Amino acid sequence: MDFRQLHYFVAVVEEGSLSAASRRVHIAQPALTRQIHALEEKLQVSLFERHTRGMTLTVAGQALYEEAGKMLENREQVMARIRALGQGLTGKVTLGVTVSHLWVPDIRRLLARFRDDYPQVALEVYPLLSGPQGERLKEGTIDAGFLYLEDRVPDFLQSHLFHRDHLVLAVPAGSPLVASPPARVRALNEFDFVWGPRHTSPLYYDRLSAYFTRLGLVPRVVQQGADNITILSLVAAGLGISIVPGDCRWSSPPGVHFIDMAELRECDMSIHFAWNRHNHSPALQNFIRIVRGSPAPDDG
Repeated sequence: MDFRQLHYFVAVVEEGSLSAASRRVHIAQPALTRQIHALEEKLQVSLFERHTRGMTLTVAGQALYEEAGKMLENREQVMARIRALGQGLTGKVTLGVTVSHLWVPDIRRLLARFRDDYPQVALEVYPLLSGPQGERLKEGTIDAGFLYLEDRVPDFLQSHLFHRDHLVLAVPAGSPLVASPPARVRALNEFDFVWGPRHTSPLYYDRLSAYFTRLGLVPRVVQQGADNITILSLVAAGLGISIVPGDCRWSSPPGVHFIDMAELRECDMSIHFAWNRHNHSPALQNFIRIVRGSPAPDDG
C-alpha cells in the first residue's frame, strides 16, 4: 500500500473536507482527489460516500481509518529504527580484550565514553588472549579487539596503535630481587620461573622467547599459568618469578613487586585496536572513531 495515499486519506477523514485536507498536506485539491480515487481503485472499494453536503466514510472506509493510524505509526517506528541502525545509534558491538588489559585505565575510559555517547548500543566485552582474538576477528564472531599484533598485520585486519607498553620483571614481594634487582636479564637464569604454555597465545609466547634468546635468558620454568593474571597469582604465592607486560600492574594481586629493567623496556609490547576490514557495522564505525579520537560527525 502507498503510505503517501494512506496519509492523504487520513487527512481527508480528520479534516472533514478535501479543501481543508489539501491545505494540511500541502497539495492542490485536484491532485488530492486523484490520489484518493487511486487508493480506492487499488483497494477496489469505495472509501467515501459523496453527496452535496460533503463526504462520509463507507463501512470499508471506516475500517481502513481504524487501521491507518496504527499502520502509519508502525511505519514511522520502523523507519526510525532503520535510521538509528544506519547511524550506529543502536545495534551491538562485540569486543575482545586481552585478559591483562581489562583493568587498564585507558580502556576503561574508552568503554565508558562509548557508553555515554551511544547508550542504546549493546556493548559485549570478552576477555580473550591475542591468538583467539585474531581467530574470532577473522571468523567475524567479534567486531574488534585490543590485542598484540605481529609487525605484519594480516590482510583481513585494520589496526590502530592504541597503547604503548613494554616488559617488566614480576617477583614475589619477599624476593631478594626487590632489594637487589639484576642489571642484566641473563642474571635471571638462576631463578625459577612461572610461565604460560605456548598453545594459549603462540604469537605472544614466540615474541618473548625470541627476545629472551637474544638476551641470553632461558627461563627455568617450574610452574605454568594459563594467562598473566594466573601467572601473577602464582608469583604472589612465591612459586617463582616471571616477565610480563607492564600493564599487568593494573590487574596484579597483592604480593607482587614489579621491577623495571632497561633490557626489558626495549621490548615493545604495545596494544593495538584491530577490526576486520570487511565489517562495515555503523555501530562499530562509531567505536573506531572514538578509539582514534576523531570528533563525532555533528561535532563540527
